[in-house]
Amino acid sequence: MLVTDIIRRKRDGGALDADQIAFLVTGLADDSIPAEQISSLAMAIFLNGMSFDEAAALTLAMAKSGTVLDWSDAGLDGPVVDKHSTGGVGDKVSFLLAPIAAACGCYVPMISGRGLGHTGGTTDKVESIPGYLSMPDFDRFRKVVRDAGCAIIGQTRELAPADRRFYAIRDVTGTVESVPLITASILSKKIAAGLEALVMDVKCGNGAFMATPERARELADSIIRTAQQAGLRTHALITDMNEVLGTTVGNALEIDESVAYLLGESADPRLDEVTIALTAEMLVAAGREPDRERAAALCRDAVDSGRAAEVFGRMCAGLGGPGDFVERRDKYLPMAPVTRAVHAEGYLHAVDTRAVGNSIIELGGGRRRVGEALDLSVGYSRFANVGDRLDDERPLAVVHAATEADADLAEKRLRQACEAGAEPPGARAVVTEIRGG
Repeated sequence: MLVTDIIRRKRDGGALDADQIAFLVTGLADDSIPAEQISSLAMAIFLNGMSFDEAAALTLAMAKSGTVLDWSDAGLDGPVVDKHSTGGVGDKVSFLLAPIAAACGCYVPMISGRGLGHTGGTTDKVESIPGYLSMPDFDRFRKVVRDAGCAIIGQTRELAPADRRFYAIRDVTGTVESVPLITASILSKKIAAGLEALVMDVKCGNGAFMATPERARELADSIIRTAQQAGLRTHALITDMNEVLGTTVGNALEIDESVAYLLGESADPRLDEVTIALTAEMLVAAGREPDRERAAALCRDAVDSGRAAEVFGRMCAGLGGPGDFVERRDKYLPMAPVTRAVHAEGYLHAVDTRAVGNSIIELGGGRRRVGEALDLSVGYSRFANVGDRLDDERPLAVVHAATEADADLAEKRLRQACEAGAEPPGARAVVTEIRGG
């Protein structure tokens, strides 16, 4: 079988059969198909799409391209459940949600990704914690899940290796926003993780891969339908990504905000609403608590009681991070040498959130090419919410940069991305739909 024939078939709008997909997945996993041919195929799929049967076949083949975890012998006394986001700017929900769900009796083996396009990556963010093993061996991963209740790790070489390589190539070739490829990438990892239930956070807006509600519903329904093929119970929430989620953007800065939330030091209202809604839906999808309001109350108690922060601390220590990270995070997180508050006048009306995400790449906090090392300290803090009154006391954001020249560019990009007005804008819903539940 020739890869060029497969590329031509998809280039010309044809459908790939199961044998061709299996051949491609094998070539992805063992590196026998070169990156330029994978890039070409990814663009052909991006332009011409895939049928549901093609996407389902690709998903299952990639899930089985490596190890598939089995938790039945782990002695767990609760459901194995996870959440996945389609990617946003400032999206640090995983660091809040996993320990909250664990504190509510779930087990969360979270296999996360690196940055993709303009969006930040959970794996990159957690590597801001010194010593934290983002890709441990499976024995350690299973032990931390069992002992702490959750473990957030990156995609190892053993787990869905075909997707791992495809994901990295898509990131730098302009082929991210493809419903079948996003579906296959997400679900191949989650199926391989051995989950009982999954909750999807499908982002919608100018900072999401799905810019419109119609596209967000298309992706949510694609994931739910494909997951059903594999016997994975999946619910989806569609949430707003027309502005930064929370008050920080950037790897270490988002970890800092996450710990502050778990400790009850601060909680951005939009971030809090999304986090509690998603975590409550995990309890519902996993059969832990069928009533959403009661599930949400359990989640809030997990934070207010301090149990979720304790879980986060045990997870960090179990994966090699400092035992006192939660209590002394300022001692451990990298800090950029240059900080600068950027001020404006009026009410914040709109944010080009994708442009904000791209500016993090320019600062060095995201990748331009596969395997590029990141500056984990750069980004923005104190980012204003749409509707905030901006003045000399309340900035648009505070820039964190490696050099004054980088800070100049970040300030320019921030001003270009934000629009202020004399009157406050109307309110916008944060969680807009629940599908599949």
